[in-house]
Amino acid sequence: MMSIEKNKTIELIKNFGNGETDSGSADVQVAILTERIKNLTEHLKNHKKDFGSRRGLLSMVGQRRNLLKYIKNKNQDRYLNLIKKLGLRR
Repeated sequence: MMSIEKNKTIELIKNFGNGETDSGSADVQVAILTERIKNLTEHLKNHKKDFGSRRGLLSMVGQRRNLLKYIKNKNQDRYLNLIKKLGLRR
């Protein structure tokens, strides 16, 4: 499955948000996008010719990059902490 389950989303909001209803902050959005990217990458390993999904993946990666750039410009420490928590390389 390419999208993520509701309970996984709630868990990400709790871990990365400021409160339980904070689903819009950039940190939470990056965490959710990262999870979706992981799932889609697994899907594309089995379905190599699914170019529509591949295009969506590239779109999500670009969106995540822009959000990370925004966080980095606002607060360098928050950015480094988020990268470490999600296991992203930069």
